[in-house]
Amino acid sequence: MTMEGKIFGTDGVRGRFGEGWLTPERVSALGRAVASVCVSSGTGRALIAHDGRASGPVLEQAIAGGLHQLGVESVSAGLLPTPGLAWLTKTGEYDLGVMISASHNPAADNGVKIFSASGEKLDDETEALVEERLWAESEATGSSIEVPLDESLREAYTSYLRERACPDLDLTGMRIVIDCANGAGSYVAPAALEGLGATVTALHCAPDGENINSGCGSTHPEDLQAAVRAGGSHDLGVALDGDGDRCILVDEHGALVHGDGIMTVLARWRMANLPYADPRIVATVMSNRGLHRALREVGVGVLTVGVGDRQVVEALKAEGLDLGGEQSGHIIFGEENSYIGDGTYTALRVLRVLRSESAPLSSLASPYQEFPQILLNVAVDSKPPLEGLDTINERAAAHEEELGEDGRVLLRYSGTEPVLRVMVEGPDESRIQEMAHDLADLVVKELGA
Repeated sequence: MTMEGKIFGTDGVRGRFGEGWLTPERVSALGRAVASVCVSSGTGRALIAHDGRASGPVLEQAIAGGLHQLGVESVSAGLLPTPGLAWLTKTGEYDLGVMISASHNPAADNGVKIFSASGEKLDDETEALVEERLWAESEATGSSIEVPLDESLREAYTSYLRERACPDLDLTGMRIVIDCANGAGSYVAPAALEGLGATVTALHCAPDGENINSGCGSTHPEDLQAAVRAGGSHDLGVALDGDGDRCILVDEHGALVHGDGIMTVLARWRMANLPYADPRIVATVMSNRGLHRALREVGVGVLTVGVGDRQVVEALKAEGLDLGGEQSGHIIFGEENSYIGDGTYTALRVLRVLRSESAPLSSLASPYQEFPQILLNVAVDSKPPLEGLDTINERAAAHEEELGEDGRVLLRYSGTEPVLRVMVEGPDESRIQEMAHDLADLVVKELGA
């Protein structure tokens, strides 16, 4: 291979199956590169799992073939959520873990996520070494091998969720609807809830290779909302994404409770019952200021980081905090769950709060009230560095000062278009409309196409 460039994205290697770095030959080459960088002894063991895509077993065999060429033998956990693969890798005798998944993407896509023996995603430095080895190969040849399936692994992870995620949690009498996006959690999540005594209605839990994330799951919760409303007496609904690390909830009335609402429920309950030593959580710039207000009322602060679960994990570790997450529903529980984002684990933790408080989800989530947000896309004829736009930045700063703690202004260029995005968020919709258009007019004056 003679090209050079970035192979790993923000969450592993991802793309359309059969194209780019997602051909079997290139995934096999990836296996060889990963083995050479991550397994120092020359021999080792890898754990592999996949979500519900038809291409999953194909890529599983391809990367196992590449690993085998450098002395690393593989075992498969089969259809399993990404957090299950991470937990099993950490707690088992494995040198690395490999998840074949493209998360919430369509069925035609796929991806490869690599985990170290500690169950953590590879850091940037290690990914760069793997890329260097890949580019050093003259051609992307590879071999595929059958991977032995260990069916006990999925049950071990399910037992962990039932017995250790929330010890003594009894869901007897609760009625729950769960939508597994025809993905990796299609067996584990319903089994964990039923094993704790809940009466479970399962939606989209029958992956056929082509139906993953198709009109279902955390990105399309409409069926889940309808099922909860139609049931009349359901306690809540749970929607996972394709690889099971995200969780979106639906309250007993069918209203959505996304990641900001989930963090509100968890952090407020924790502050009232087991106060944090450091009363802060981690959220990304995508979280609404309504989260900040709902937590500020009970003395919990919000540390804001850039987008991506990696940045959330890094902040949790650096600051010694216990809870963080994204509005998308990727919630992370610090050391107690080994910094692994797990949709089913998240749902169980919220259910523990419902049981403890004997209150419905709608009531527990009600302190979170989403502030209005205005987003304007302004065409520009150039993209000079934002930090150098003094006039625009001064105007934005003045608006932020007026908004105070309950508002914000974000300016950022589109990565693919000649556009500057102007976002203003705050409690007064008419006022933030005025602010957004004021900034947009100034951008047109200074940079307009």
